[in-house]
Amino acid sequence: MALGSVLTAKDIFRLVEGDLLQVEEMLRAHADTGVSLVGDINQYVHESGGKRLRPAILLLAAKLCGHEGAPAVKLGVVAELIHVATLVHDDIIDNASLRRGRPSVNNIWGNSITVLMGDWLYMTSFRLALDLKDFRILQLLIDVTRTMVEGELIQLDQNGRSDISVEEQLEICRRKTAYLFGACGRLGGILGNVGAELERKIERYGTSLGMAFQLIDDLLDYTSSEEVLGKPVLKDLEEGRVTLPITYLMQRATSREKEFVGRVIRTKNFSAENKARILELVNAYQTGEELKQLARRYSEEAKECISHFPDSVYRDALLRIPDFVTARES
Repeated sequence: MALGSVLTAKDIFRLVEGDLLQVEEMLRAHADTGVSLVGDINQYVHESGGKRLRPAILLLAAKLCGHEGAPAVKLGVVAELIHVATLVHDDIIDNASLRRGRPSVNNIWGNSITVLMGDWLYMTSFRLALDLKDFRILQLLIDVTRTMVEGELIQLDQNGRSDISVEEQLEICRRKTAYLFGACGRLGGILGNVGAELERKIERYGTSLGMAFQLIDDLLDYTSSEEVLGKPVLKDLEEGRVTLPITYLMQRATSREKEFVGRVIRTKNFSAENKARILELVNAYQTGEELKQLARRYSEEAKECISHFPDSVYRDALLRIPDFVTARES
């Protein structure tokens, strides 16, 4: 593949295809604990697919920084396990019945088993990371996992509020999503031994990319469909979680409109009529377009962060990912 050629999403994943296949093999292999329930749930979770975007970013970052080998693959597994653990726990908190178009783990096995399975996924990820015997890596992973849990707690504490500020919303996005993307970038820099300055730049690339990813995710809850998303639309709002489309709306709406939206959120009266009215207001005030613009700004920031790295097909791939993230529909 010639440098400078236009890379498609398939081209990007093809660059790390072999490594991602090893990630998949390890995800399956590490569920073979002799406990059949663990194996059954692990198989179900990983068969449901997922973009494997976090391992791909880590692997591409490592190659960008001059590292290739088993440690990057192992950390790709670690990143995916942490991500999946958060999804499993989130579905319990949200009382979700669907995940990626299939019944969620808690819907099949119940909350008690699902909580323990999420814990198992976290502990397995840390055990794998410990094999590398690098305390910088272990500290980074523990810090980012703790920050993700704090983000979930902050969001839960704000449930039912319609007066959340833009900065509060962005901080939740950073903690719940973006910092793990950033850690994937930094882990690639650590493996490549590129030094503190470039580590920070590749970490910031990941964090900015993660912000764009989460903002588009929040937008899709208002603009997509259950068939495309694999879960009900407006699910966040129905659970009392106000995201940026509503925050922007509350900054612009009339007093009467604000009172209506606040009352619906507070009372959780999400009738078909009320949901349709909220979607109508979101569209009328073009809050989705403002969110897209913000996501694009984070995408451009991500690209700028890796402009200091030498030209390579891996840098080209990382430069293209933000565009795919902001254009995605699921």
